Amino acid sequence: MNRNVFVLGLTGSIGMGKTTTAEMFRNAGVPVWDADEAVHRLYGPGGAATEAVAAICPAAVSAVGVDRAALRDWIANDAGALHKLNAVVHPLVAQDRQEFIEAAAAKGVPLIVVDVPLLFETGAESGVDAVLVVSAPAKVQKARVMARKGMTEEHYSRILAHQIPDAEKRQRADYVIETTSLDVARQGVEDVIRDLTDRIARDA
Repeated sequence: MNRNVFVLGLTGSIGMGKTTTAEMFRNAGVPVWDADEAVHRLYGPGGAATEAVAAICPAAVSAVGVDRAALRDWIANDAGALHKLNAVVHPLVAQDRQEFIEAAAAKGVPLIVVDVPLLFETGAESGVDAVLVVSAPAKVQKARVMARKGMTEEHYSRILAHQIPDAEKRQRADYVIETTSLDVARQGVEDVIRDLTDRIARDA
């Protein structure tokens, strides 16, 4: 533990159940920072990312902020678009995450979760004390993702190509929770919280 609050990094590939698992931590009283929610704020009117995105894709920005559909179209038609977007947005997201961590530490919160979809891909695991990976069989993962509005096989394949394989994430994780059912996932969350609570007490 390298700071006054224990930071658990929650990650997993698309469709693996991060959002549902994060909500289970919230329901158990553990504060959660959500990368997607942070991006939503950064993309909103006057958000910190709007100016940066406008510089690389003007068509995706208007008075109401960043248009994600326009960004998806840009990424679909420009092989280098995702790299450009990540280069400007990831530092802003990292700053937002750090502010959340520092605020929790100042309040004396013992444990928090940071939900980062690309934790390993962006090297963000160096900023957490332990990593939890959520996982499900590939068939279940694909069914979940393809059920999302606007999702296509091509877009799904492109997303997976930019993510570290599930097997490698599981191998690099300190904890793995199977999200094949709500009950299994909930039990996994309870087990992780119990283990970390004991660990924090030992290190205090």
